[in-house]
Amino acid sequence: MSAVTVTAAAVTTPARRMRALARAELTLLGRTKGTLFGALFVPLVMPVSLHQAADGMDLKGTGLSVGSVVVPGAIGVSVLFAVYTALTTVFAARREELVLKRLRTGELRDAEILAGAALPSFAIGLTQCVVLAVGCVALLDAGAPSAPHLAVIGVLLGLVMFAALAAVTASLSRSVESAQVMSLPLAFASMFASGLFIPFEVMPDKLASVCELLPLSPVIELVRGGWTGNLSASQALGAVATAVAWTVVSVFAVRRWFRWEPRR
Repeated sequence: MSAVTVTAAAVTTPARRMRALARAELTLLGRTKGTLFGALFVPLVMPVSLHQAADGMDLKGTGLSVGSVVVPGAIGVSVLFAVYTALTTVFAARREELVLKRLRTGELRDAEILAGAALPSFAIGLTQCVVLAVGCVALLDAGAPSAPHLAVIGVLLGLVMFAALAAVTASLSRSVESAQVMSLPLAFASMFASGLFIPFEVMPDKLASVCELLPLSPVIELVRGGWTGNLSASQALGAVATAVAWTVVSVFAVRRWFRWEPRR
């Protein structure tokens, strides 16, 4: 009987292993005040700035309202700061601390290690997106989404894609400090060229067609389409395809180049 008990206790599943790793990572994340502050505080105050900026835009003839500009922008900021920049720092820090190397000596697989480490940031980002959406609807008169399924798809794709991109960025960084710097180009490009602050509808057509290929662009497009209901099936499929393509390329890059030990 005792042998059976010991055997049963020794058997673990990927889900259990990742939950245990996620709990440990959440504890470590709570001790990193700077990363936690950026992940929690910045996305929550950004809707105020976005609302002020949207009030000054000429949205006539674009089919957009202030609410349909603010909500996708707020969610985009949450994906960038709560997931991408936070996880880039987390992956780099755990690598430099030899945590990732030690975890690989156990029964955790590589994908489980990265997924478990990403789960707290993923959960924070998802919670923030829900809170921001509800808050914008209630406080900023954003209105209810016309096609909520598009918004849900956009958020989930964005969280997964930027978690993978964070691992890619961390693999290119030599230290925790350089990881914070390395995440800035994509973060700033996404903020100013992915329709987050300036909707594609008010951009010149040629510029908009280029900006639509950036990683955050399909997320913003799907969330905005979820609120306005003006996104056609072909446009929605195109946005999903772009997000999936970025995710596949990022996963391939992680499998090929991610470093598990400190870069000397």
